[in-house]
Amino acid sequence: MRFPRRRFLRLAAGAAALPAISRVALAQAYPTRPLHLIIGYTPGGSADLTARLIGQWLSARLGQTIVVDSRPGGGTIIATESVVHAPPDGYTLLLVAPANAINASLYEKLNHDFIRDIVPVAAINRFPNVMEVNPSVPVATVPEFIAYAKAHPGKLNMASSGNGSTIHVSGELFKMMTGVDMIHVPYRGGAPALTDMLGGQVQVMFDNIPTSIGYLRAGKLRPLAVTGATRSALLPDVPTVADFVPGYEATAWYGIGAPKNTPAEIVAALNKEINAGLADPQLNARFAEVGAETMPMTPAAFGKFIADETEKWGKVVRFAGIKAD
Repeated sequence: MRFPRRRFLRLAAGAAALPAISRVALAQAYPTRPLHLIIGYTPGGSADLTARLIGQWLSARLGQTIVVDSRPGGGTIIATESVVHAPPDGYTLLLVAPANAINASLYEKLNHDFIRDIVPVAAINRFPNVMEVNPSVPVATVPEFIAYAKAHPGKLNMASSGNGSTIHVSGELFKMMTGVDMIHVPYRGGAPALTDMLGGQVQVMFDNIPTSIGYLRAGKLRPLAVTGATRSALLPDVPTVADFVPGYEATAWYGIGAPKNTPAEIVAALNKEINAGLADPQLNARFAEVGAETMPMTPAAFGKFIADETEKWGKVVRFAGIKAD
């Protein structure tokens, strides 16, 4: 059976448009059931707080429950791979974190390529750390610390919450950029590291600000600088490391990712709603209370940010010879 040429062209054009029409219909209907936001950390920390705050916002905007699903273990690898292998339908999302950028070089073999297998949806916020010392260390500024460390090479112990953690790599970046020689002492979590900081067994730490803020205000630890590009509202009188070490910046940051091949229309819809939340004064204030700075971005900009962080921390991991626990 032969079709007239004009009718054939109309049918062909209509068939070609079907995938686009179905994608638009999907995006317009989305979501029709609860979403799962997977995080690679235990409840109670900055990742969990970020996930729950943005989850509450999205739930109200999308009219569906956002289930925050904590799957710790393997340096966030368990959580990440569960999303990598999830259906690309916008119902399973990942809380993206610095570990995803660090792991690319920290682990010799991974069963996924994060940049290839996870679609960037939206950035959410960033948390600077604080470079702090035990009061027994006779320094009050970053330049004084650098001079003291160089005068006593290998004598200062630098605590962290574990190999490859943001606390660890923040310190290694400082070592790389200043040439100081400190001994890294990894702990199984920030709490035991902080306990030994207070006891003087270790002398310096690049800790999360909310964790240390009470000890800093009580004078039990001494802040030298914050690790972000700008001063922290929680420590407004404390300078940045970059004030003395130009170009230094290290922050814990969070965002949302989805499995590759998630429809662009769904990614765009989620990005729009998340960025609306980051512009909301009330949500902004909640993040500011814990020292976080929001960072709205397009999916493309967030993808570049992740790629840049992956390259940056790869250099630090190789410089320090960091190996996964």
